[in-house]
Amino acid sequence: MDGGASPSEGGVDNDAILRTARADCDAPDLIDQLADGLGNGPFAVVMIFCSPATPFQTLVTGLQSRLGDAPVMACTTAGEIAMGAGYVEEQVVAMALPQRCFEAEVLLYEDLENLPSNEMTQRTIRARAELGARAPEMTEEFAFLMVDGLSMQEDRLASSLTAGLGPTQLFGGSAGDGVRFEHTFVALNGICHEKAAVMALVRSTCRLRVFSVNHFTPTDLRMVVTRADPSRRLVHEINAEPAALELGRLLGKDPHQIDTFTFADSPMVVRLGGSHHVRAIKRVTEDGALEFFSAIDEGLVLTLADAAHIVDHLDQQLSELSRTEQPEAILACDCVLRRIEAEKRQLKRPLDDVLSRHRVTGFSTYGEQVNGMHVNQTMTGVAIYAPEAPCRET
Repeated sequence: MDGGASPSEGGVDNDAILRTARADCDAPDLIDQLADGLGNGPFAVVMIFCSPATPFQTLVTGLQSRLGDAPVMACTTAGEIAMGAGYVEEQVVAMALPQRCFEAEVLLYEDLENLPSNEMTQRTIRARAELGARAPEMTEEFAFLMVDGLSMQEDRLASSLTAGLGPTQLFGGSAGDGVRFEHTFVALNGICHEKAAVMALVRSTCRLRVFSVNHFTPTDLRMVVTRADPSRRLVHEINAEPAALELGRLLGKDPHQIDTFTFADSPMVVRLGGSHHVRAIKRVTEDGALEFFSAIDEGLVLTLADAAHIVDHLDQQLSELSRTEQPEAILACDCVLRRIEAEKRQLKRPLDDVLSRHRVTGFSTYGEQVNGMHVNQTMTGVAIYAPEAPCRET
């Protein structure tokens, strides 16, 4: 392990713009390490990214008790990203936004399968109005989402929330369970939830930039989904042929040897809203269907994509965020398939260097949200810059 409490480079003194900390998920003093690493509040919101090996309910209950009135939102992950370290595993990573520079309204959306879309939208509209009235002097804003990664509700959720957010940009990630895909959890204020989502509406005096990047370019190889079960994100036929067999033929691979790395290495994209977005495959089912991470339907045209060098591409994209000034931190949601690709290509260490140099904190996900879209094999996030004017006193 490479744990131990790790404050952000800004330290934990009262005038740090934001705080980060991390610790081994099995540390006997895990809660103390994280709380001490974050330092004194008050905090507008605290975000916790937990290895699935963490005693999740115990952690969120204990941290909420230690952090008092601060809203604490948390999720399980498919891996963690720690400032100054890059990709880590079996860790708990925390980021806290002090009230000096931030205000937040944090919402819980329960029972996603049965929660009406218009109710999600209306609750979001009300919360955004309340936050604006409470912090009118803070003109920069974003919305950060954590959602149960096995709920299969992310597409509808992102669309409904965006409808209520107006010009506020949304990004987020689907909670993970390593590569087991068995149980994923989110939490708010010390209470653990499944089939739910937590969203933080954040306003700040800091300058903010929401972004989304992937390293794929569409090719000329296209295929059509001809039989599917959209409710379960299953594709049974491609080009009127059994899905796994046809995909294997198109990729020149034995369908029985198609695995997670195949999907990471040979992504499919769809054209939506004038741009291409990844529709990643999770697995091949026993009957030869393809299960996807995000929405799929009959008639959808899938295009095979070529991948740029993941390390060079990410460094280029994050360097663009630092072109005039380096952010104090980047909060990011990064698809687990990107981590898998880096590990299989033996590129984890240079990618760690890129993530560390650009001060990235966050987690590996089962899917990413950006505005009204649920996407895959993408990094979404927000770059947080120093404010142009002093933050307020608290």
